[in-house]
This record gives sequence, C-alpha cells and structure tokens, in this order.
Amino acid sequence: MTYAYDEEYLNDAMKNLGEAFDYAVNACNIDITAFADLFISSGIADYFGNGHPKYVSGLSGTELVMEVAEKVKLHIDFAEPRPDYDYSIEYWCGWILAYYQWKSNKRFRDILSKLSIEEIRKLYHPLHEASEEKFVDIADEIIRNKTFGTRLQKQRKLCGYSQKELSQKAGVNLRTLQQYEVGTKELNKASISSVMSLASALGCKVEDILD
Repeated sequence: MTYAYDEEYLNDAMKNLGEAFDYAVNACNIDITAFADLFISSGIADYFGNGHPKYVSGLSGTELVMEVAEKVKLHIDFAEPRPDYDYSIEYWCGWILAYYQWKSNKRFRDILSKLSIEEIRKLYHPLHEASEEKFVDIADEIIRNKTFGTRLQKQRKLCGYSQKELSQKAGVNLRTLQQYEVGTKELNKASISSVMSLASALGCKVEDILD
C-alpha cells in the first residue's frame, strides 16, 4: 500500500491537525465545517496531504490556523495560543482525519466531499476509543456507499420509490432509512422486523438489500 507520505511525519501531522481544529473551533469560534472548507480552499490541505514538512510538522496547529487565515485573507482576532490542548471532539476530528488521509492517500477535498467533517464528528462517540483502523474501515464503507450506492438504495430506485414513499410503505422512519442508504447506520444491524418490512415493501428478498 502507498501512503500519502513517510510515516515518520504521521504523529506530528495527526497532532497538528487535531490542534488546528481544536484551536479554530474552540478558541477562534470558527465553525468546524467552515474551517475544513478554508483549510482546503487555502491550498494548505494539498501541501499537508503531500507531507510537506512545514505543514505537517514545522508549524504548530495554532500556527496552521493562522497560516490558513492569512492565505484566504480571513481577518479575525486570534485567541492566545494554549500550551496544550484537551482531547476535544474537534481535536479528535482533525487527528483522525489526518490519519485517514495518510492511510488512504486521498486528497482532503475528495475525502470531505464524501465524508463531511460533521459526519466525522458524529462518529466520535462510537469510535474515539477504538483503533484508527476501525475508523478507516467505517470511513471506507461510508465513502464506498456514497460513491456506488447501497443495495437498499439500488433496490428502492429500481422500484421507482422515493425515500419518503418507501419510508411510509415500510413503516420505517425517513431519517433512519436515509442513514441506511448512505451507510452511516448499518442495515445489517437493524431489527429483523425493519429489514423484513423494507424487503416486503420492495417486493424482494432480504438478501437483496443487505450489503
């Protein structure tokens, strides 16, 4: 497997991107999605993703935020840098995002176009104490499902139903159905009654909608 850059920079990269998200959101009051967008639009995400020493280890996370702001001409009052950072949800988002980008060797913009930083934040509670590889597996599955579609989604489209129509026909909550279709919830772990109801509504076998 080809990684994004030499592994010797990985720990610094994870720490610094974690610190950057923590500082941007919790010290500078920048919305987490807005900061992720600024990180990409500044061009720094591409340098970071290629393992440029200045960005993955030469600057602190706090300095990284300042560099992003300078590149996009964002004028804000920067809070005082802190000597250390708590392991906040935002820190974990940056930390695990850096790992996933290194492991997958994908561009940050391509990752976040399929798996938003808000979706990553929602994965904190089930995954922040799990291994990095567990996150990789789940992130890969979500991105794959969004790229190619789940069996449930394909079967629904084949039947010509909208999500709302299938939700009503099967008696499954619309939001839950949407989560099954994009993979943020696993249909394989749903109740037997829900899976049976969906299969019945679609006129197919259970195995036709399970990934």
